[in-house]
Amino acid sequence: MKIARPIQALIDSFQKLPGVGPKSAQRLTYYLLHVPQMQLDEFSDAVSRLKKDTKLCSVCKNVSETDPCPICSDTSRDHSQILVVEEPLDILAFEKTGKYKGIYHVLHGAINPLENIGPDEIYIQALLDRVKNPDREVKEIIIATNPTMEGEATAMYLMRQVRGEGSKVKVTRLGMGIPTGADLEYADEVTLTQALEGRREL
Repeated sequence: MKIARPIQALIDSFQKLPGVGPKSAQRLTYYLLHVPQMQLDEFSDAVSRLKKDTKLCSVCKNVSETDPCPICSDTSRDHSQILVVEEPLDILAFEKTGKYKGIYHVLHGAINPLENIGPDEIYIQALLDRVKNPDREVKEIIIATNPTMEGEATAMYLMRQVRGEGSKVKVTRLGMGIPTGADLEYADEVTLTQALEGRREL
């Protein structure tokens, strides 16, 4: 039986999302067929505004409604301490702990030669520019990339780059608490707090 074109088009669109297979795409599509049109319109509007109404913070590269973002604009935070994460979702995880009072830098990925992602494809240079900027007085870089092969490679590259600039900025890595191979966005608040407190200098 041939599936109606509008249904197939939405199934195909869902399948392009990470973690959504053919069966899940079909279930989501047929579920939406039973949703009132007003809810569908709201859903469609939210999707269409996702990129239109958000900006990349020019300082930390987090996704926000304003530039600079609320965290970078907050004068009560410690601007001498930058916690480096791979994705914006990682910031949400650390903010939930309520323990970190510094600011952030989002790389938007990790170095991964197999996927042709080198240092120039992520926001490493933007971080180095922040470190070099005399107006910012950065004292510590906390590297919080995921404890995966790619995350570790990115951490080592960052450490070498910061040290190579002749910088006296302290470079630390998250400590115990994060299991190898885990993604930070799934870690609980206690684990992330332990990792922050147990960070080690690189």
